[in-house]
Amino acid sequence: MVSLENRVVIVTGGGRGIGREHALYLAKHGALVVVNDLGGSSDGSGSDKSAAEEVVSEIVAAGGTAVSNTDSVTDFKGAKAIVETAIDAFGDLHAVINNAGILRDHMLVSMTEEDFDLVVAVHLKGTFAVSKFAAEYWRDQHKSGKTVDRAIVNTSSAAGLHGNVGQTNYSAAKAGIAAMTIVHAQELSRYSVRANCIAPIARTRMTLQTPGLSDVMEKAVFDPGNISPLVSYLTADGCPFNGQVFSVYGGSVGIYQGWSIAEEVGTDNSWTMDKFAEEMDKLPRSVKVNSQMAAIVKAATSS
Repeated sequence: MVSLENRVVIVTGGGRGIGREHALYLAKHGALVVVNDLGGSSDGSGSDKSAAEEVVSEIVAAGGTAVSNTDSVTDFKGAKAIVETAIDAFGDLHAVINNAGILRDHMLVSMTEEDFDLVVAVHLKGTFAVSKFAAEYWRDQHKSGKTVDRAIVNTSSAAGLHGNVGQTNYSAAKAGIAAMTIVHAQELSRYSVRANCIAPIARTRMTLQTPGLSDVMEKAVFDPGNISPLVSYLTADGCPFNGQVFSVYGGSVGIYQGWSIAEEVGTDNSWTMDKFAEEMDKLPRSVKVNSQMAAIVKAATSS
């Protein structure tokens, strides 16, 4: 039996979209929530403290418990402050949901250094930084004899696992997050910390700005609230999963098999160029995968 009761949970990017839904769902089921959001625009510019504060007010009005934090995940000082907010407010920290993100989509030849660096900073470095300071706290707690179930839930994307035109920066960051999750699951299990990752398809400020997706995302299957039950389950005390990446949209949840070798060729001797070309010709030019992108196309064409 899994439980969220009195679990102290940080949700980064919790002021809007999927993060807001996570925060509300967690609080509804008994979690004590830190709603972190810098309140910037979808491209990372500006800030607005009210984004996090409004979600906290909504949670409290519904009888839940939450506090806000408006530090940026992109630097160590901010990431450490986010973790300290949870400990100062609630006396402990049980889980981190790394959800904060921005978009700066451009084709490769048009993407600027700033476009690349900022997107990677928010998604990839932000996930690393908050997880790092949470893990330091959890390691110390474990060494002092306080061993309880802890969890990290990271957010990847179909763009990161399957690629998407115009999103070199975003796709690279999201692929890195999936890989980082597996490493953290291996490293942190000794401290009773689980790390899992989701690749959601849902209606957010970012997906509504992705070319060709705005009309599709209005469909009910892409309601961001559909994502939060899985995230809450992975966050809950008693969840058995560790080191996994999940696809989630609508009523569908799938588990990724990861990078697996479909076919291979070899030689008993050293390769020659001719032998290599001969053997490589036996391999298929592409390998069929079960892609989330196909799910988007199916949803777009369904009534």
